[in-house]
Amino acid sequence: MRFDVITLFPDLFAPFLTQGVTRRAYESRQVDVRLWQLRDFADDNYRRVDDRPYGGGPGMVMLAEPLERSLAAIRASQAEAGYPATPLVLFTPTGRRIDQALVREFAQGPGATLLCGRYEGVDQRFVDRHVELELSLGDFVLSGGELPALALLDAVTRLQPGVLNDAQSHVQDSFSEGLLDCPHFSRPEVLDTPEGPRPVPPVLLSGHHADIARWRREQSLRITAERRPELIEAARAAGRLSKADERYLATLGL
Repeated sequence: MRFDVITLFPDLFAPFLTQGVTRRAYESRQVDVRLWQLRDFADDNYRRVDDRPYGGGPGMVMLAEPLERSLAAIRASQAEAGYPATPLVLFTPTGRRIDQALVREFAQGPGATLLCGRYEGVDQRFVDRHVELELSLGDFVLSGGELPALALLDAVTRLQPGVLNDAQSHVQDSFSEGLLDCPHFSRPEVLDTPEGPRPVPPVLLSGHHADIARWRREQSLRITAERRPELIEAARAAGRLSKADERYLATLGL
């Protein structure tokens, strides 16, 4: 799997690629990340990659020509290394919101070429010719596409075989079945707080695996129903809720 990242700030990626549990996938090239400084493909002494928009208005627009040259270099590098030409993804507030279903699609694919936009946007002629998918981190505006690119890389990488210490970790994550995750507890068994002792829920100390599984499922359902009720409806429509799930939801009175 290979990700090529077109960015004006490649140094933002370096700490991310060398820290945490996912670093092993990057160091071994299980997930091969290549960073491309867009200014290297400018054709003037100032390494200019942006200019004023036609029609006026605030801000600057990323120029099409440096982007064309950077993409051509990436395609040549991919071919030389024996990789397929991966789809070009642009991060923009107008794109599809990144979710776990999309992450799973990427996790099973060959990777992508990620364009981290800056300024007011990218010359639409380049977008129309080359961009296959536009993605957004959420309904808010960031200074550039680097943070969404980092988020996508992390989410995809942790789903790769052997990346997490426990292969079941991502199975229990929020959104893995369309629901939010249940609460988790560790030592000490009783936590002293200014409000008084706070024990771990007794069921988690019972050793009864079926009871623990049922408690975790019910907590997941409760939290999802309280905080993201639309996810309950989506799970119901997809047939992911059992009769026991529906009985428990009915007791919540939400």
